[in-house]
Amino acid sequence: MPTEEPPREFQPLPGRTVDRSAAYEVLLWELLRLTGAEPPQWSEGPAVRRQWRHRARRVVGKAIKARAEAGIVADEWFEPLMRAAVHEPDPSHVSQLIRPALDAYGRRRVRAGLIERLQTGPVADAAGAMRAMYWTSISLRYQPGTRILTPESAAERDSYRELDRRAADAALRRFITDDDLDLRRCILPNLSLRPASYPPEMQHLVTRALEIARTSDDGYLRHRVEIQADPRL
Repeated sequence: MPTEEPPREFQPLPGRTVDRSAAYEVLLWELLRLTGAEPPQWSEGPAVRRQWRHRARRVVGKAIKARAEAGIVADEWFEPLMRAAVHEPDPSHVSQLIRPALDAYGRRRVRAGLIERLQTGPVADAAGAMRAMYWTSISLRYQPGTRILTPESAAERDSYRELDRRAADAALRRFITDDDLDLRRCILPNLSLRPASYPPEMQHLVTRALEIARTSDDGYLRHRVEIQADPRL
């Protein structure tokens, strides 16, 4: 009897290839000033500064969330907040900026802002936008005991279909046209590798994306694509 293959697990997404922590700190200082939040105590040294960034990000997020609940969010905070989100090096920590942004400005505006950076931004911003976009996904709700969406959830999903299409098309095009390693690493986990996911004029690009990932010098891309492209999954 054939033995069952052991389950294959995705490797964790590698860290950013470019250190933008100094620029990130400037953005956090700007957000602290704009929101009027109390800045954490500043100290020098790489480890201490990393802790400062963590504390500052949380303080900014809490300040924006509190002001959103009070209905006093300023429009001028949006762009600095988006810039900070795409500079955040840790994809799990970026949620502490994106979730308050959703509360303050709504999912559609935040998602559209990230898609714009994915479409036209420099590679480092596009990579950060791709990481941040995960946290703008809607939570789907199903009818009890089924895989059928509730009418409300189906309507919400459909209302974002055009934005989702723009994001998918931009991700595929940038994966192919930009050979930046960090950008490709950030795009691939959220890249559909089914040609039917794209309009007919773009479906041939999926074959090119598969070729790029499978022949890459980067082990993460090669590992990821083979699991992601497995038709059994």
